[in-house]
Amino acid sequence: MASERAARTVVVTGSSRGIGKHIATRFAESGDNVVVCSRTIEDCERVAADLEAEGHSVHPVEVDVSDKESVENLVDETVEEFGRLDVLVNNAGINIRGPAEEMSAEDWQTVLDVNLTGVFYCAQAAGKQMIAQGDGGSIVNISSMMGSMGQQDRTPYNTTKGGVNNLTRCLAVEWAEHDIHVNALAPGYIMTEMVEQAQEDAGFDQQDVRDRTPLDRFGTVEEMANCVQFLASGDNFVTGEVLTADGGWTAFGWGCKDD
Repeated sequence: MASERAARTVVVTGSSRGIGKHIATRFAESGDNVVVCSRTIEDCERVAADLEAEGHSVHPVEVDVSDKESVENLVDETVEEFGRLDVLVNNAGINIRGPAEEMSAEDWQTVLDVNLTGVFYCAQAAGKQMIAQGDGGSIVNISSMMGSMGQQDRTPYNTTKGGVNNLTRCLAVEWAEHDIHVNALAPGYIMTEMVEQAQEDAGFDQQDVRDRTPLDRFGTVEEMANCVQFLASGDNFVTGEVLTADGGWTAFGWGCKDD
């Protein structure tokens, strides 16, 4: 059932699959106007068509978050379609694994460009629009529990997510005077295509994750959508925070429940 509040316009990057798709779906089901965007327009159009068939207000846009001009076009097209921008969810991200001593400059830069610079470009463009509108807004950056820990073979990914956490704090402080709330969500192991690929690449299985997670399971994309909805609500006096949703993983550290 759609909320009784006025519809907002929400942009969710990387929303053609995984956590991003479910976040976009949740906003659409709540009665908001949603811009579905990723690097492949066909994927965006597929998701948008499914949501539109259910009566939701959705617009697909192709975007490369590592390209400033592409990001600015995303915001321009959003405003042209829906008249304003109220919520940005920075979900787009990639991971390239490998030993730090063997990481190529190209791979390092690729992860940095998408996971950190891309988040800044999108936040900057959305922030400018929200400031011009004059009535606040919300930005939620999707980080990771890995942003606060070290791990083998994940130096670029973990480093960029740590950067996202502090970028979130900086923007929250800077834009508080405009009533723009900026927060981050740091998921743990959520069953998505990216995690399934990580299991295959790194040689761990679901039981390995459960043994290190006090809640004894993977998180769900629906739970992550719940967290984002809370952070994006704008009526919770929360800004500059990194909400960790990892089933207790970081609280437990690298222990094992059988130890």
